[in-house]
Amino acid sequence: MDKKEQALQKHFEWKGKIQIQSRVPVSNSEELSLAYTPGVAQPCIAISKDKSLSFELTRRHNLVAVVTDGTAVLGLGDIGPEASMPVMEGKCALLREFGQVDAFPLCIRSKDVDEIVRTVYLISSSFGGINLEDISAPRCFEIEKKLKELCDIPVFHDDQHGTAIVVGAALLNALKVTNKHISQIRCVISGAGAAGIAIGKHLLRMGVKNLILCDRFGILTKDMKNLNPAHKEMSLCTNPENLQGTLEDALVGSHVFIGVSAPHIVSKEMISTMAKESIVFPMANPVPEIDPALAKEGGALIVGTGRSDYPNQINNVLAFPGIFRGALDVRARDINDQMKLAASHAIASLVSHKELSKDYILPKAFDKRVGPAVAKAVAKAARESHVAKL
Repeated sequence: MDKKEQALQKHFEWKGKIQIQSRVPVSNSEELSLAYTPGVAQPCIAISKDKSLSFELTRRHNLVAVVTDGTAVLGLGDIGPEASMPVMEGKCALLREFGQVDAFPLCIRSKDVDEIVRTVYLISSSFGGINLEDISAPRCFEIEKKLKELCDIPVFHDDQHGTAIVVGAALLNALKVTNKHISQIRCVISGAGAAGIAIGKHLLRMGVKNLILCDRFGILTKDMKNLNPAHKEMSLCTNPENLQGTLEDALVGSHVFIGVSAPHIVSKEMISTMAKESIVFPMANPVPEIDPALAKEGGALIVGTGRSDYPNQINNVLAFPGIFRGALDVRARDINDQMKLAASHAIASLVSHKELSKDYILPKAFDKRVGPAVAKAVAKAARESHVAKL
């Protein structure tokens, strides 16, 4: 069997990747009376008088809802809520394995922004955090924004911010290898959806001054007509030289390429027009914008993809488990920009100067230091930015 057939067979065997287990014994009448009636009335009364005690007297303090509408699933597109369930279960399994965070999948049968927001808000009192997943742009921006305004627990869209955080960490270390300063590079992003826009905003906060965002219509410019609000916002803070044209035009003389778009849209010849010792992150999955070998033939010094079968895998699992662990540990009411920046620097710091090379710019996904390091940095940033309640 190939990997696809093997994965399908395993899912038939597993019949689900997560399960709920009791944390308390219920094997006799005494234990039953403590865990359930009549004893359970006492924590209920306590919470009714002080709702914050729900974080201390229930598992809410460690429980995250993984929410999707199934419209932008893993390169598969709009396949619906039921078909998205295996991915959401996988996300829950990763949160548990890499962050010791309990998570539950919620697949919503609606594409209406307000209906999704209302649904998630109404159940948010059962959770300590909300992880939005695989929701198509531009609706995902609006859903996240409205939920952040309504909820008093952290709301995090991993496709946006998890990706941005790990790309930021990869870029920090790639720039060390190439001996370039972040403020002096020109960086081109292909893909102006959820991930591309979030990466762009994160890199601007990290210190990139010259950022160019491209979509299927070419370079994003201030004078483009009929831009959606997210694109309009980005057009005002990117492309300072007001370049016009295509992705091919944008790459000429650029130092960094980041792809979150479509397979095979970048050629070896396009890479050859970039600045010397260029950094190329083609992350379209499962097929990148350019094959890593071709990118290197074109002159790229450092290449990173979203795949595990190439060096420098840029994988969200380096970020989101530790981010939620840190946010939950201090009962943060938000996951803000300071926390995201702290996460990027924490991930990058785990590759020592001695280890750092063109083929090793990020720690491996199974490096057990990653989750705790990210959690510690995120918790510290939450306290320093005054969004922590503990």
